[in-house]
This record gives sequence, C-alpha cells and structure tokens, in this order.
Amino acid sequence: MSSPAFANDPAVLGAAEAGCVPASLEGEIRRIYARSPLYGSRFPIHDQPLQWACYKEIPALSKPEIVARGHQAFFSDYQEIERGLRDKRYEYESTSGTTSGPMTVIMENGWWEAQTERAYRASPILREFAGRKHRKCVLAPVGCSSNLCPYEDHPYPHRYFDGTVYLNLSSDPFVFLESEWDRIVVELQATQPEVLEGEPVYLSLLARAVKKRGVRVPSIRAVILTYGKASRQHGRRIAEAFPAPQVDLYGSTEAGYLFVGEAFRDDSQVIDANAFVELAPWRPGVPGVFQIYVTTRDREAMPLLRYHTGDIVQRREGGFRILGRERDLYFRPDGSLVSAEDVDAALPGNFQCWHYVLVQTAATRWDFHYVADHTAEHREIEAALIRLLGPDVRVNAFRRKCIAPAPSGKFSLLKPLARA
Repeated sequence: MSSPAFANDPAVLGAAEAGCVPASLEGEIRRIYARSPLYGSRFPIHDQPLQWACYKEIPALSKPEIVARGHQAFFSDYQEIERGLRDKRYEYESTSGTTSGPMTVIMENGWWEAQTERAYRASPILREFAGRKHRKCVLAPVGCSSNLCPYEDHPYPHRYFDGTVYLNLSSDPFVFLESEWDRIVVELQATQPEVLEGEPVYLSLLARAVKKRGVRVPSIRAVILTYGKASRQHGRRIAEAFPAPQVDLYGSTEAGYLFVGEAFRDDSQVIDANAFVELAPWRPGVPGVFQIYVTTRDREAMPLLRYHTGDIVQRREGGFRILGRERDLYFRPDGSLVSAEDVDAALPGNFQCWHYVLVQTAATRWDFHYVADHTAEHREIEAALIRLLGPDVRVNAFRRKCIAPAPSGKFSLLKPLARA
C-alpha cells in the first residue's frame, strides 16, 4: 500500500522499507499508545513492525470525540490528573471545542513554553528570540493559548508573566471603551515589547487606537498573527502602526503550534519538532488542497494521534497556505473553491477597513459587513464580489460600527451557509 503524504520535511520521517511506517513516526505512535489508554481502546495495534495499511486503519481523532469522551479518557486513572494539577506537573485550559461544549486540555507543565520555543526556532523571523529573554505583549481572546491568560481584572504588574504582558481583560475588542484602549496603549508603551502577538482583529483595532493617539512603539521587531485568520486588510492596518515583519503562526491549544511562515507569503512550513502532519486530499476538483491529521511529538498528557483539526491547507510553490476552517470555505456551483484570500484579492485596491466579514444569507445572497473610518463605494465593492462569487449572486455592502465575534472571542472573514 502506498504511503500517505506528509507536510513535514522528508528527512524528519526518514527512510523505511516498502510498505512500512518510518521508525520516527512508528516510535511516536507506540509512545502515544503506551502513555494513553484511549488509543488502545479504540484500535489495538500489534507488536510487529507497523505497516502503512495498519496505520491507515487507526481511526482519526476529532474534537467532538474528545469532548464526548472527556479529557479523562486519555488517562488510566482520573486521580492521576488531580495529583498532577495539585503538584503542578499538569496545567489545564478550556478551549472552544465544539458547539456541544468546551474542550478541556490537560498539558504537562512547561510543554506550552517548550513547543513555542521550537516554533520560534523554525521561523527565520522569530529565531532570534528563541532561548533568550525578551518582552512580549499579547492581545487576544482571554482563554486563548494557555492557562496564563487573564480571567480577572488584575492590575498591570500581575499580568506580566516571564516577560509577557497580557493586555486585555475581556474578549471582543469592538466593545472596549476608550478608557480601556487608553490603558492598553499605555501598558504597551510601558512594556516596550520586542514582539507583539495577537488575534488579527484585536491587533488591527489596537493599530487604530495607536494611530488615534499618535503613539509609536519602535521597540517592536516582530508581529505574530495567531489565534485566528488574518486578512490583508488586517495586515496593512497593523503594519501602518507597527512596521515590523509579520509572522503567521498556526496551531491550537490542544495540538500546539503546527505551521509557521511569514504572513501573506504562502511559505508556511510544518514545525517538524512539534508534530507529524499528514495530508489527506479533501475534495475532488481542488488539487493541492488537503485536510490535515496531526500526530503530536514528545507529548505526555493528552497526546494526539491522527487528530483531525478541521483546518484546510493548500500546497504552494514556497510552502503552504493555511486556508482556514472547513466551514469557512465556499464552493461555487461549478465546484471551484473560494477562500478568504480570494475575497482579499477581489476587493478594490483603494478599499481600506479595520475588519470585514462576508456572510452568505441565502443560496445566492451575500452581505459584506466592514468596519472603517469612512464609507467606501458600495457599488464598487458589490460588483467586485459578484465577479468573485458568480453572476447570479447578489451582494449588499454595509459599513458597521462593530462586528460581533463568536462566543469564543474569535472572528471569521468568510461565513458561507453550512453545507449539508
């Protein structure tokens, strides 16, 4: 049986006999089976050298299954979790999970920091910050990346952890009062960070607040766009306030960071030291577009094996483009794909906004909502999006004061109707 494709550097997997799983991947799979009873209960594996035919029979793990089984399914004894949390060997975080409920993630102490450092080392832009102390400010949904994100109204010094300041005290930056933006901008100036990290909409609105106050933060040497999908509109507005290289850092709370690249350059690469990333063809008619199945590396608590993230990637000449969530991609009636990048490219060149979302309201009806300082030429926008979506489509553009995020605090750029 032919081997599946992987996004990793082939040298990371290594050579193997015909039909056999490479030793590096097989070793990780057997460590995962030894650490977590979940996988043996779902699909036992034999002691013989693992072949691709057997590997492909291992059922993919999904978010709904983790939510349904609970984090305790990864452990042989629930008291092990309690002891680990009490002894500070483990940490926990709740992530958005599914519509049926949040996902609790158990992680060994120090894992998040270690895999973040490996992600930095994989990036030519961030590499200089790996392994040395540096100041960083984060502006993102409050339960975003680790259990250090603030949940209470802590004063400034108490939101400073190991060189990182978490700037916001609540989610949805569109409802922040001007006094809240005053505080955030002052703390940003006081910290003088080398790295600014955040969800793209949050950082775009931070750029608006900085511009409004006539503030500069010349210490910033890199901007990390993460936690959500960035549009070129976000990138341009952020660059106007913070003229530093921008990095696209993709991952999730449960899996860690998986891809890193320079933002909007289509050059994202797998962070080989963090995970094996299997590429599975997604749909007919869209060559080079894949679902991803993730097997984490060197993870003790809640290791993931063939984990279906729900995200789609596209192979490009210089690496990969992260297209986003499956549910956030649209297919025209002829079967061709439309992603947020296509919307970016279709918008008029003179259009500027702080954030937008294109929402499908019926089979041939779309609404384009945007937040900007000035009203754009709606007919021009509508005509451009009709050319993108198809001649039988109707588009209406609306300038808004705010656009609400999902309950998790994250934003979308493209929201087609749910596919049957």
